[in-house]
Amino acid sequence: MLRYAIRRLAISVLVLFGAATVVFFAMRAVDGDPATAVLGPDADPEAVDALRREYGLDAALPVQYVRFLQRAAAFDFGESFRLGGSAVDLVLSHLSATAALSLTAFAIALVVGFALGVLAATRPGGLVDRTVSVLSMLTQSLPSFWVGIMLILIFSRFLHLLPSSGASSPAAMVMPAVTLALPLLSVVLRLVRSGLLDVLHEDYVVTARAKGLSEWRVVGSHAMRTMLLPVVTVAGLEFGSLLGGAVIVETVFAWPGVGRLMTDAIAARDYSIVQACVITVAAIFIVINLVVDLLYVRLDPRVRESV
Repeated sequence: MLRYAIRRLAISVLVLFGAATVVFFAMRAVDGDPATAVLGPDADPEAVDALRREYGLDAALPVQYVRFLQRAAAFDFGESFRLGGSAVDLVLSHLSATAALSLTAFAIALVVGFALGVLAATRPGGLVDRTVSVLSMLTQSLPSFWVGIMLILIFSRFLHLLPSSGASSPAAMVMPAVTLALPLLSVVLRLVRSGLLDVLHEDYVVTARAKGLSEWRVVGSHAMRTMLLPVVTVAGLEFGSLLGGAVIVETVFAWPGVGRLMTDAIAARDYSIVQACVITVAAIFIVINLVVDLLYVRLDPRVRESV
């Protein structure tokens, strides 16, 4: 177990290094000079050169890369060209909004996905099962930005029930959280349905029914325990994908989180903010994956023996 944890930790460090390298060179491959983007196309060339020297953009690319890695190792990405102040502080100040949105979406996906999955599995081939299966495929395939726009048109533009943007009230979180939750909800629904269908005809479930237990008690107390571990594991891994999906959803709903901060920074060629956003989200995703992997090994004796 300890050797496996060390090996996974080493792989995680390599993945984080790869993410940092990719974002560094990807931002510098984009056309446009950040100093010119900040000062404007009509700015004095001397002022542009002074700003480039201030942020170390006048150095050769390999030199910039080495400096970037040295500072990134201390979780220091410099200051924002556009907003001023520490890039890390700006990202952390927006992280709470993204975390609140992601956790709300995660809770919606788990609760609704489990409920619909159980309903579909206990009535296989019925109207509920077919309806839920079709809806799960639709929600999985529809792009998040389109779903978000449709929700805005229906619930904000036509019905005037919910605010279309911002984070001024708890009601403003409803549409972005639902939009973000739909893909994960579909995954949880299908996993619960297929997992229950696999175990509902096992001998121990048949025995529980023969004892006169109600169907819901059979499902909740016996069948659910067997298929709970893989569902929770996949849901935990998928939680990291919510952070990636939040970039699109936050832009559509003008949610003041890390995703919107990063899209604005990309448009402004704000290297420090983009690098801090990508590496922070990557680090969170890696930590979640590492914890889920270790928990899975700890809880499943078959996997524990193989490692």
